[in-house]
Amino acid sequence: MRLGCRHKFLIPRSQSLAPEQSVLTTRLKQSCVSLPSVTPMPLARFDAPFEHPDWIFEPKLDGFRAVAYVESGTCRLVSRNRNAFKTFEPLAQAIGQELAGRSAILDGEIVRPGPDGRPMFYELMRRRGPFCFYAFDLVWLDGRDLRDRPLLERKSLLRKLVPRHPKSVLYVEHVATGTDLFRVICDRDMEGIVAKQANARYTPEATTWVKIKNRQYSQAVGREDFFDRRKARESIAVPSAPEPVRAC
Repeated sequence: MRLGCRHKFLIPRSQSLAPEQSVLTTRLKQSCVSLPSVTPMPLARFDAPFEHPDWIFEPKLDGFRAVAYVESGTCRLVSRNRNAFKTFEPLAQAIGQELAGRSAILDGEIVRPGPDGRPMFYELMRRRGPFCFYAFDLVWLDGRDLRDRPLLERKSLLRKLVPRHPKSVLYVEHVATGTDLFRVICDRDMEGIVAKQANARYTPEATTWVKIKNRQYSQAVGREDFFDRRKARESIAVPSAPEPVRAC
């Protein structure tokens, strides 16, 4: 399984500021507070792109949604259903190394980028790397729960957390115009965009995130058949249940 990603999606990534030395020496001694279990923010659906001053817009990357739990130089990648991604253990190890010395919970997507940077979902399904973790939110940092903080504040902290020259974990940029981003996404044959309320808290019980899909996305064609064939290959014969015994 190969690692290492250098692709940037659509929006140029401005350079992250190197942490000040004073911050490095006073970083909470890695708070002894255990990392909480996080429910990822779900995505509502909307039919068309839009503009609104209170919203920001990101590319929707076609991959596996995952929460990254980073602590003591290690990382666990967990699915929306709270299952560990065991087949991406090398990626998890690389994330832990890149964020060594920090305690954090990142929300993002496991992606297999192609030569031009666009996600290759079927290669991801077949576990053909290289793989990257594209982080778009930060809900916990060095003992501090950020779920009550505004989205733009969380993203600012996330940008600073991601290394200046990342290899396995990258920052997902955002823009203020949904229609322009959606047009670029469709031109590049990508999955769609996600609209988010800029000052909203991280509240999975009442989501403020909306996905707008590219209806002409080529990698969506035949996906149900692909999953059906995969399930058929993985299925095994299950013995029939015995007849129930009637009570006297």
